[in-house]
Amino acid sequence: MPYRIWIIVISLVGLISCTVVPGSRTDEPSIPPTAPILAPVATIQPTATVTATSNTLASSTPVTNESTSTPEPSMTAIDPATFDYALERIADGFSRPTHLTHAGDGSGRLFVVEQAGQIWILHNGKRLSTPFLDIRERVGSRGNEQGLLSVAFHPQFAANGRFFVNYTNTRGDTVVAEYRVSNNPDQADPTSARELLRIEQPAANHNGGLLLFGPDGYLYIGTGDGGGAGDPINAGQRLDTLLGKLLRIDVDNGQPYAIPPDNPFVGLADALPEIWAYGLRNPWRFTFDPVRELIFIADVGQNALEEVNVASAQAGGLNYGWRLMEGNQCYRSANCDPTGLVLPVAVYGRDSDSGGCSVTGGEVYRGGRQPLLNGIYFYADFCTGNLWALWADADGESWQHALVSRVNIQTTSFGLDEAGEMYLLDRAGGVYRLVASARQAR
Repeated sequence: MPYRIWIIVISLVGLISCTVVPGSRTDEPSIPPTAPILAPVATIQPTATVTATSNTLASSTPVTNESTSTPEPSMTAIDPATFDYALERIADGFSRPTHLTHAGDGSGRLFVVEQAGQIWILHNGKRLSTPFLDIRERVGSRGNEQGLLSVAFHPQFAANGRFFVNYTNTRGDTVVAEYRVSNNPDQADPTSARELLRIEQPAANHNGGLLLFGPDGYLYIGTGDGGGAGDPINAGQRLDTLLGKLLRIDVDNGQPYAIPPDNPFVGLADALPEIWAYGLRNPWRFTFDPVRELIFIADVGQNALEEVNVASAQAGGLNYGWRLMEGNQCYRSANCDPTGLVLPVAVYGRDSDSGGCSVTGGEVYRGGRQPLLNGIYFYADFCTGNLWALWADADGESWQHALVSRVNIQTTSFGLDEAGEMYLLDRAGGVYRLVASARQAR
């Protein structure tokens, strides 16, 4: 029987009034629900280049974080701020797309997830006429942050046909379920559903929602703190709830799944064994870079700072700080103790043109078309269209991030194809490939 977490439903006023998909705040300005399908890119000079180590707290004593991995120095061959960026439209006409990925089966297909509950296949730039999966009758998507939020294909999908989805059901609770492909490789079997996990949600926002298989073969699940301004139930710091966490489960063993034996809280009283990391507000997209064995987590802020965290993919039990901290600053109190917390390597605020209001986590580029961008992590702001790059400094001990462009879309998610090329999804329905060219001398 699926594991259930029961928590007290809190009555909160105005939680779903925000129109931002990745992570809402009760005090955010409203955002137009759509953007133009055509996405010209206005190249701008970077207005913010910040060197940020993984262990520096602004306006406080530096904190050592021994769990955060140091990147390889060889990854700093180029400054991504010296390139011009553009979006190449691959397809459009999707309805509120939330995720894009591939199946890793050599087919070259891209899978586009729609919020209402359908998954479509893009093959050679054309959308197939029949959805790969249609579970609209199971999905509740009335809230701006609810719906079908991601799909993850088993690492041996080509042999076993298994894949997994994360959605909010008609009651608003998070569901992680397994499906299998049918005899037709372009269509799933809707009757094969097997529910693995259900988490009750106290509000309609902050659902996280990304599923991703790690380099270790385990399934990782990002969950938000349950919604509400300031994490009213303190889910981020509690270990007795699956909210505000990064979870890690073994879908190849157990019923309905097994707990990896090296999960950090196995056997600990008053802690749930599925938890891999905690202290997250609303991780709107995380990704692994298997080359350097790192995990990148973008966490949507409350009302001041958006953040990106980087850590070793092997390091379990990390605390990313929410609600003790927002970004690299104390939250609520002017003073807090950041000892033992993983502090972000990049933050941006809402008080300037280089800021924004809701981070959309991206991907590490590993494609062959633009080898000079190899190893650079790109991410965006949903509200402003700001496109950011994050890369390791030459000394291999710190990170830099820069605003490299501004795109005329509302980026709901990034994705990679099997060749490592990078794509962005527009809430208005477009699928775009990121391209770059060396900036010409002016």
